[in-house]
Amino acid sequence: MKTDHSGPVPEPSGYQRDRELPIHLVRPSMTVPQRIANIWRYRDLLKDLVAKEIKVKYKDSALGFIWSLLNPAMFILIYYIVFQKILKNGIPLFAIYLATGLLAWNLFQSGVLGATGSVVNNSGLVKKVSFPREILALASVGSAFIFFLFQTVVLAIFLIIFRVAPSPHFVWLVPIALLALLMFASALAVLLSGINVYLRDMQHLMEILLQAWFWATPVVYPFMELSKQLKAHGLTWLYLANPTTPVALTFQRAFYVKANPLGTNGSIVHILPSYGPMWYLAVLGTIVVLSFIFFLVSVYIFGRLEGNFAEEL
Repeated sequence: MKTDHSGPVPEPSGYQRDRELPIHLVRPSMTVPQRIANIWRYRDLLKDLVAKEIKVKYKDSALGFIWSLLNPAMFILIYYIVFQKILKNGIPLFAIYLATGLLAWNLFQSGVLGATGSVVNNSGLVKKVSFPREILALASVGSAFIFFLFQTVVLAIFLIIFRVAPSPHFVWLVPIALLALLMFASALAVLLSGINVYLRDMQHLMEILLQAWFWATPVVYPFMELSKQLKAHGLTWLYLANPTTPVALTFQRAFYVKANPLGTNGSIVHILPSYGPMWYLAVLGTIVVLSFIFFLVSVYIFGRLEGNFAEEL
Protein backbone atom coordinates (compact mmCIF):
# COMPACT_ATOMS: atom_id res chain seq x y z
CA MET A 1 0.00 0.00 0.00
CA LYS A 2 1.26 3.45 -0.91
CA THR A 3 1.43 6.07 1.76
CA ASP A 4 0.02 9.47 0.82
CA HIS A 5 2.35 12.16 2.09
CA SER A 6 0.15 15.21 2.12
CA GLY A 7 1.13 18.59 3.40
CA PRO A 8 2.93 21.71 2.21
CA VAL A 9 5.98 21.28 0.05
CA PRO A 10 8.94 23.19 1.53
CA GLU A 11 10.01 26.24 -0.48
CA PRO A 12 13.48 25.73 -1.98
CA SER A 13 16.16 28.12 -0.82
CA GLY A 14 17.26 31.04 -3.01
CA TYR A 15 20.42 29.18 -3.96
CA GLN A 16 18.41 26.09 -4.95
CA ARG A 17 15.99 28.18 -7.01
CA ASP A 18 18.89 29.77 -8.87
CA ARG A 19 20.29 26.35 -9.69
CA GLU A 20 16.95 24.88 -10.69
CA LEU A 21 15.78 27.91 -12.67
CA PRO A 22 18.83 29.35 -14.41
CA ILE A 23 18.40 32.73 -16.10
CA HIS A 24 18.51 32.49 -19.87
CA LEU A 25 19.11 35.49 -22.08
CA VAL A 26 15.90 36.48 -23.84
CA ARG A 27 16.61 37.09 -27.51
CA PRO A 28 13.97 39.08 -29.40
CA SER A 29 12.93 37.60 -32.73
CA MET A 30 12.98 40.96 -34.55
CA THR A 31 15.39 40.99 -37.50
CA VAL A 32 17.95 43.71 -38.19
CA PRO A 33 15.91 45.30 -41.04
CA GLN A 34 12.87 45.32 -38.76
CA ARG A 35 14.88 46.98 -35.99
CA ILE A 36 16.15 49.67 -38.36
CA ALA A 37 12.63 50.24 -39.68
CA ASN A 38 11.47 50.54 -36.07
CA ILE A 39 14.13 53.17 -35.37
CA TRP A 40 12.91 55.14 -38.37
CA ARG A 41 9.32 54.82 -37.15
CA TYR A 42 10.36 56.44 -33.87
CA ARG A 43 12.41 59.22 -35.49
CA ASP A 44 10.27 61.89 -33.81
CA LEU A 45 11.20 60.43 -30.43
CA LEU A 46 14.85 60.55 -31.50
CA LYS A 47 14.51 64.26 -32.26
CA ASP A 48 12.86 64.87 -28.89
CA LEU A 49 15.63 63.02 -27.04
CA VAL A 50 18.31 65.02 -28.88
CA ALA A 51 16.56 68.27 -27.93
CA LYS A 52 16.24 67.05 -24.33
CA GLU A 53 19.96 66.26 -24.05
CA ILE A 54 20.88 69.68 -25.38
CA LYS A 55 18.55 71.49 -22.97
CA VAL A 56 19.58 69.41 -19.94
CA LYS A 57 23.32 69.91 -20.51
CA TYR A 58 23.16 73.67 -19.98
CA LYS A 59 20.04 73.87 -17.82
CA ASP A 60 20.10 76.79 -15.36
CA SER A 61 23.38 77.99 -16.92
CA ALA A 62 23.76 81.74 -17.39
CA LEU A 63 25.85 81.43 -20.56
CA GLY A 64 23.99 78.42 -21.95
CA PHE A 65 25.19 77.30 -25.37
CA ILE A 66 28.12 79.73 -25.23
CA TRP A 67 29.90 77.15 -23.07
CA SER A 68 29.97 74.82 -26.09
CA LEU A 69 32.02 77.51 -27.86
CA LEU A 70 34.25 78.48 -24.95
CA ASN A 71 35.38 74.91 -24.24
CA PRO A 72 37.04 74.21 -27.64
CA ALA A 73 38.27 77.81 -27.88
CA MET A 74 40.08 77.51 -24.53
CA PHE A 75 41.44 74.07 -25.50
CA ILE A 76 42.84 75.49 -28.75
CA LEU A 77 44.33 78.50 -26.98
CA ILE A 78 46.14 76.35 -24.39
CA TYR A 79 47.53 73.93 -26.98
CA TYR A 80 48.51 76.86 -29.19
CA ILE A 81 50.55 78.44 -26.41
CA VAL A 82 52.15 75.14 -25.35
CA PHE A 83 53.02 73.72 -28.78
CA GLN A 84 53.50 76.88 -30.85
CA LYS A 85 55.03 79.30 -28.39
CA ILE A 86 56.73 77.16 -25.74
CA LEU A 87 57.70 73.95 -27.56
CA LYS A 88 57.93 75.73 -30.94
CA ASN A 89 56.71 72.88 -33.15
CA GLY A 90 57.27 74.98 -36.27
CA ILE A 91 53.76 74.46 -37.69
CA PRO A 92 52.47 77.71 -39.21
CA LEU A 93 48.93 78.74 -38.29
CA PHE A 94 48.85 75.97 -35.70
CA ALA A 95 45.58 77.30 -34.24
CA ILE A 96 43.82 76.59 -37.55
CA TYR A 97 45.39 73.16 -37.87
CA LEU A 98 44.36 72.25 -34.34
CA ALA A 99 40.83 73.68 -34.65
CA THR A 100 40.04 71.69 -37.80
CA GLY A 101 41.09 68.34 -36.37
CA LEU A 102 39.60 69.06 -32.97
CA LEU A 103 36.23 69.89 -34.52
CA ALA A 104 35.89 66.37 -35.91
CA TRP A 105 37.36 64.70 -32.84
CA ASN A 106 35.02 66.42 -30.36
CA LEU A 107 32.03 65.16 -32.32
CA PHE A 108 33.29 61.59 -32.22
CA GLN A 109 34.43 61.59 -28.58
CA SER A 110 31.37 63.25 -27.03
CA GLY A 111 28.98 61.15 -29.11
CA VAL A 112 30.56 57.79 -28.25
CA LEU A 113 31.27 58.58 -24.60
CA GLY A 114 27.76 59.88 -23.98
CA ALA A 115 26.16 56.95 -25.77
CA THR A 116 28.07 54.30 -23.79
CA GLY A 117 26.09 55.01 -20.62
CA SER A 118 22.87 56.09 -22.33
CA VAL A 119 20.83 52.94 -21.65
CA VAL A 120 21.96 52.68 -18.02
CA ASN A 121 21.37 56.38 -17.39
CA ASN A 122 17.82 56.08 -18.75
CA SER A 123 16.98 52.86 -16.92
CA GLY A 124 13.65 54.21 -15.68
CA LEU A 125 12.53 54.95 -19.22
CA VAL A 126 13.78 51.60 -20.51
CA LYS A 127 11.80 49.61 -17.92
CA LYS A 128 8.54 51.53 -18.30
CA VAL A 129 8.16 52.50 -21.96
CA SER A 130 8.33 50.38 -25.10
CA PHE A 131 10.49 51.92 -27.83
CA PRO A 132 13.66 51.03 -29.77
CA ARG A 133 16.41 51.26 -27.14
CA GLU A 134 19.01 51.99 -29.81
CA ILE A 135 17.51 55.46 -30.03
CA LEU A 136 19.09 56.36 -26.67
CA ALA A 137 22.60 55.82 -28.09
CA LEU A 138 21.74 57.55 -31.36
CA ALA A 139 20.37 60.54 -29.43
CA SER A 140 23.79 61.01 -27.82
CA VAL A 141 25.44 61.04 -31.24
CA GLY A 142 22.73 63.40 -32.49
CA SER A 143 23.27 65.88 -29.66
CA ALA A 144 27.03 65.72 -30.27
CA PHE A 145 26.35 66.64 -33.90
CA ILE A 146 24.31 69.69 -32.82
CA PHE A 147 27.18 70.85 -30.60
CA PHE A 148 29.49 70.22 -33.56
CA LEU A 149 27.46 72.74 -35.53
CA PHE A 150 27.81 75.26 -32.70
CA GLN A 151 31.56 74.69 -32.57
CA THR A 152 31.99 75.37 -36.27
CA VAL A 153 31.53 79.00 -35.22
CA VAL A 154 34.86 78.76 -33.36
CA LEU A 155 36.58 77.48 -36.50
CA ALA A 156 34.98 80.22 -38.60
CA ILE A 157 36.26 82.85 -36.17
CA PHE A 158 39.81 81.48 -36.36
CA LEU A 159 39.63 81.37 -40.17
CA ILE A 160 38.59 85.03 -40.23
CA ILE A 161 41.24 86.10 -37.71
CA PHE A 162 44.07 84.39 -39.60
CA ARG A 163 42.57 85.21 -43.04
CA VAL A 164 42.49 81.63 -44.27
CA ALA A 165 40.01 80.62 -46.98
CA PRO A 166 38.81 76.98 -47.30
CA SER A 167 40.15 75.00 -50.23
CA PRO A 168 37.58 74.79 -53.08
CA HIS A 169 39.20 71.51 -54.19
CA PHE A 170 38.63 69.73 -50.86
CA VAL A 171 35.83 71.51 -48.99
CA TRP A 172 33.16 69.51 -50.86
CA LEU A 173 34.56 66.38 -49.19
CA VAL A 174 33.67 67.64 -45.70
CA PRO A 175 30.00 66.46 -45.80
CA ILE A 176 31.19 63.01 -46.91
CA ALA A 177 33.75 62.94 -44.08
CA LEU A 178 31.03 64.01 -41.67
CA LEU A 179 28.76 61.19 -42.89
CA ALA A 180 31.58 58.68 -42.43
CA LEU A 181 32.27 59.93 -38.91
CA LEU A 182 28.60 59.90 -37.89
CA MET A 183 28.08 56.42 -39.31
CA PHE A 184 31.10 55.01 -37.48
CA ALA A 185 30.25 56.82 -34.23
CA SER A 186 26.64 55.57 -34.39
CA ALA A 187 27.73 51.98 -34.92
CA LEU A 188 30.17 52.11 -32.02
CA ALA A 189 27.65 53.93 -29.84
CA VAL A 190 24.91 51.32 -30.28
CA LEU A 191 27.33 48.46 -29.59
CA LEU A 192 28.87 50.00 -26.47
CA SER A 193 25.53 51.11 -25.01
CA GLY A 194 24.31 47.51 -25.06
CA ILE A 195 27.52 46.04 -23.63
CA ASN A 196 27.63 48.63 -20.85
CA VAL A 197 24.35 47.33 -19.41
CA TYR A 198 26.13 44.07 -18.51
CA LEU A 199 29.67 45.40 -18.02
CA ARG A 200 29.37 48.73 -16.21
CA ASP A 201 33.14 49.25 -16.34
CA MET A 202 32.84 49.79 -20.09
CA GLN A 203 32.03 53.47 -19.64
CA HIS A 204 35.14 54.08 -17.53
CA LEU A 205 37.24 51.99 -19.89
CA MET A 206 36.10 54.06 -22.86
CA GLU A 207 37.19 57.26 -21.12
CA ILE A 208 40.73 55.87 -21.00
CA LEU A 209 40.64 54.36 -24.49
CA LEU A 210 39.39 57.59 -26.03
CA GLN A 211 42.32 59.45 -24.51
CA ALA A 212 44.71 57.03 -26.23
CA TRP A 213 42.58 57.20 -29.39
CA PHE A 214 42.95 60.99 -29.42
CA TRP A 215 46.73 60.72 -29.65
CA ALA A 216 46.41 58.04 -32.33
CA THR A 217 44.59 60.63 -34.47
CA PRO A 218 46.58 63.51 -36.09
CA VAL A 219 44.95 66.40 -34.26
CA VAL A 220 47.80 67.93 -32.26
CA TYR A 221 50.75 66.68 -34.34
CA PRO A 222 51.20 66.51 -38.16
CA PHE A 223 50.08 63.34 -39.91
CA MET A 224 53.35 63.13 -41.84
CA GLU A 225 55.42 63.14 -38.66
CA LEU A 226 54.17 59.73 -37.52
CA SER A 227 53.38 58.43 -41.00
CA LYS A 228 57.03 58.76 -42.06
CA GLN A 229 58.13 56.52 -39.22
CA LEU A 230 55.39 53.96 -39.88
CA LYS A 231 56.11 53.95 -43.60
CA ALA A 232 59.65 52.71 -42.92
CA HIS A 233 58.09 49.59 -41.39
CA GLY A 234 55.26 49.28 -43.93
CA LEU A 235 52.61 50.19 -41.34
CA THR A 236 51.06 53.30 -42.86
CA TRP A 237 47.93 51.29 -43.63
CA LEU A 238 47.53 50.64 -39.90
CA TYR A 239 47.51 54.37 -39.23
CA LEU A 240 44.87 54.96 -41.89
CA ALA A 241 42.81 52.01 -40.61
CA ASN A 242 41.80 54.28 -37.73
CA PRO A 243 38.56 55.77 -39.16
CA THR A 244 39.03 59.08 -37.35
CA THR A 245 42.39 59.67 -39.09
CA PRO A 246 41.11 60.09 -42.69
CA VAL A 247 38.20 62.18 -41.40
CA ALA A 248 40.55 64.52 -39.51
CA LEU A 249 42.82 64.72 -42.57
CA THR A 250 39.87 65.70 -44.74
CA PHE A 251 38.88 68.52 -42.39
CA GLN A 252 42.49 69.71 -42.22
CA ARG A 253 42.97 69.54 -45.99
CA ALA A 254 39.75 71.48 -46.54
CA PHE A 255 40.28 74.25 -43.97
CA TYR A 256 44.00 74.28 -43.14
CA VAL A 257 44.54 73.86 -46.90
CA LYS A 258 48.35 73.61 -47.17
CA ALA A 259 50.05 70.21 -47.14
CA ASN A 260 53.68 71.38 -47.18
CA PRO A 261 53.81 75.00 -46.00
CA LEU A 262 56.82 77.05 -44.94
CA GLY A 263 57.37 76.62 -41.23
CA THR A 264 57.93 79.36 -38.69
CA ASN A 265 61.68 78.80 -39.06
CA GLY A 266 61.55 79.29 -42.84
CA SER A 267 61.93 75.63 -43.87
CA ILE A 268 59.28 73.45 -45.52
CA VAL A 269 57.17 71.48 -43.05
CA HIS A 270 55.49 68.30 -44.29
CA ILE A 271 52.16 68.27 -42.47
CA LEU A 272 49.48 66.62 -44.62
CA PRO A 273 49.65 64.00 -47.39
CA SER A 274 49.69 65.48 -50.90
CA TYR A 275 47.02 63.12 -52.21
CA GLY A 276 44.35 64.51 -54.51
CA PRO A 277 40.61 64.74 -53.76
CA MET A 278 39.90 61.36 -55.36
CA TRP A 279 42.13 59.59 -52.83
CA TYR A 280 40.20 61.17 -49.99
CA LEU A 281 36.90 60.30 -51.67
CA ALA A 282 37.92 56.65 -52.04
CA VAL A 283 39.05 56.35 -48.41
CA LEU A 284 35.98 58.11 -47.04
CA GLY A 285 33.69 56.00 -49.22
CA THR A 286 35.32 52.87 -47.82
CA ILE A 287 34.75 54.10 -44.27
CA VAL A 288 31.07 54.81 -45.02
CA VAL A 289 30.52 51.31 -46.41
CA LEU A 290 32.40 49.50 -43.63
CA SER A 291 30.76 51.64 -40.96
CA PHE A 292 27.32 50.82 -42.35
CA ILE A 293 28.13 47.12 -42.13
CA PHE A 294 29.46 47.70 -38.61
CA PHE A 295 26.20 49.47 -37.75
CA LEU A 296 24.15 46.48 -38.92
CA VAL A 297 26.31 44.17 -36.81
CA SER A 298 25.96 46.49 -33.81
CA VAL A 299 22.17 46.56 -34.15
CA TYR A 300 22.15 42.76 -34.34
CA ILE A 301 24.29 42.38 -31.20
CA PHE A 302 22.24 45.03 -29.40
CA GLY A 303 19.10 43.04 -30.20
CA ARG A 304 20.65 39.90 -28.74
CA LEU A 305 21.54 41.75 -25.55
CA GLU A 306 18.32 43.73 -25.15
CA GLY A 307 16.19 40.88 -23.85
CA ASN A 308 17.47 41.08 -20.28
CA PHE A 309 17.92 44.85 -20.01
CA ALA A 310 15.06 45.19 -17.51
CA GLU A 311 16.56 42.56 -15.20
CA GLU A 312 20.09 44.00 -15.42
CA LEU A 313 18.93 47.56 -14.82
